[in-house]
Amino acid sequence: MHCIQAKGFDKIQAQLQSSPTVYMLLSSRNVQMLVKSLGLAFLACNPALTAHGSWLVRMSSNPYHRDTPSTGILISRSPQISASDADGAAAGENAADACVAEPYATAYVDTPPFPPLDPVRANVYRYRRQYSVNIGSWFVHEKWMTPSPFKCADGEQISELDIASGWGSVEGARSALERHWDTFITEADFGYLAGVGINTVRLPIGYWSLGPSFCVGTAYEDVADVYQNAWPQVLRAIRMADDQGIGILIDLHGAVGSQNGEQHSGISDGMANLFDVPENQEKTLAVLRYLVQELVPITNVVGIQILNEPHNVPELVEFYETAIDSLRKLSPEAAAFPFYIHDGFDLNRFSSFISSRTDFVVQDHHSYFVFTPSDQSESADDHTSNVEGSIAQSLLNASEQERLNLVIDEWSCALTPESLESEEDPESSAKEFCFAQLEVYNRTAAGWGFWSYKKEDCDDDPGWCFTSAVGRRLPPSFSPYGLSFAKDPVELQEVAIAIAELSDFPNPQAAGSIQDTLSLSNHLILGNSVDSDESWETPGSSTIFHEPGFPGNSTTCERSGALGYADGYQAAKVFAMHGFSKLGFVSQYAGDSRAAYGQDVISEGLEECYKQSFLEGLEAGEEAVLKILQQ
Repeated sequence: MHCIQAKGFDKIQAQLQSSPTVYMLLSSRNVQMLVKSLGLAFLACNPALTAHGSWLVRMSSNPYHRDTPSTGILISRSPQISASDADGAAAGENAADACVAEPYATAYVDTPPFPPLDPVRANVYRYRRQYSVNIGSWFVHEKWMTPSPFKCADGEQISELDIASGWGSVEGARSALERHWDTFITEADFGYLAGVGINTVRLPIGYWSLGPSFCVGTAYEDVADVYQNAWPQVLRAIRMADDQGIGILIDLHGAVGSQNGEQHSGISDGMANLFDVPENQEKTLAVLRYLVQELVPITNVVGIQILNEPHNVPELVEFYETAIDSLRKLSPEAAAFPFYIHDGFDLNRFSSFISSRTDFVVQDHHSYFVFTPSDQSESADDHTSNVEGSIAQSLLNASEQERLNLVIDEWSCALTPESLESEEDPESSAKEFCFAQLEVYNRTAAGWGFWSYKKEDCDDDPGWCFTSAVGRRLPPSFSPYGLSFAKDPVELQEVAIAIAELSDFPNPQAAGSIQDTLSLSNHLILGNSVDSDESWETPGSSTIFHEPGFPGNSTTCERSGALGYADGYQAAKVFAMHGFSKLGFVSQYAGDSRAAYGQDVISEGLEECYKQSFLEGLEAGEEAVLKILQQ
């Protein structure tokens, strides 16, 4: 007896040629191809053919030749596989054991509770320098990362849709996926990430992750019920991250119709039908509207990425403009919320796009060195030289153009075997390559995200697996101040207290030409309001800050600069008080802070005075924090 799980018609034919009797677990698509192409006569069939499911087929008698009458026994659709003969029964039992999901139901079916929005923490999470990892293949499966759920997938067995269409039934697929959601990532994983200094997680999801109602009229419609508990799981992930002080960037990895035709967008047919089909665009915009309405009020959601790695088609800019402008109108909070856009691997095109806007829009650029023939032919040391040279310069140019609103939210330590084979010490060269990337991305962008946090067989793959790379090809921990997270918790608490006790009112002499400094807590980070009166009050406090002879309208560059310097210094302090963070989106923050005052406080034409002094105050504040950390 020979039993296989066939994935394509060519493989079916090859198996029939090599064995006179073959038991095959087939998708209904391939069963129908056998019926049509081979003239297969089914002697037993239970139940009738359907659009989905897996079938155990016993082939015999030379069914490969079209001109020979074929015989076969279709024993049953899995998981209820049975047979009347002993051989068929044995084969059916073996296939059932392999491809039937053990009944499983997640306990996480309700929306987890979230505390009210904390505007201070929310601004820290959203504006700080990001040290991030992607949690790939949790809600959007990629076979090379998590092959186990694909063992009973349907069809080509290469995408999330194939998993949802397999496992014998909707109930079987739901059991398999819910078990994966519950066990692949747990609270312990977020605790580990926080412990090594990761402050942000990029979380890829698909439109199907929002639940069955968002699958109607899409490729997932027939398997919509598989995802009836998916959205509470996404919210649970956000809550687990928040418990560890980690921000979450929600990344729409799979759009309706697919933005790139890739398997990691949730489809197997290779078709990118988002931009060509208006209905798919509207459904995707509905998904984004739902995400904004649900997630903007959550403190640790740092942003929403509108699309992942879309084709760089002419319609892409228009789609982004339509999406961002419509999402901004949903609420006052959405008007200021960060939206991330992937650049379709065209760094310059979207640097120009972002530089033309003033709202909080971030360009995401992905950087890999394994996918092209030139990647394979180039040595590890040459890759390192390119990273430190031309690539660093390109990223720096883009970053300067778009006011540092740039992240490298997918990169890895991976190199091809060909790139390493010529190196005298391959492991040392791989580490130098990885450290070079880290240094360049820290210097040229506001944040980065390693792909990916974990995968099956993670321990043997430091190129792609973060947990394997840490301490091997990556540093043991990450901190904008170089802080070792191996410090004793008591010592860390003492450091945090010392930072909190830094004076709110920096020495105005450190600002150079600034003669006066306002005694103002930073109004953007603390949610303070500023009126054009001579006295200003911090909400929730009875303290009134008043500068004698300094009217509310800042009519001179020196006075606007004084305000900027105080805000920059205070920002450094407040960010450091939250996980020893640093401000990352510096120009965006300074611009938003100045705009929040209004022209009644900072007159038109004095914006640059405020910004330059903000940068000086920020530098002075970060130096003060660093002195405490070095004690």
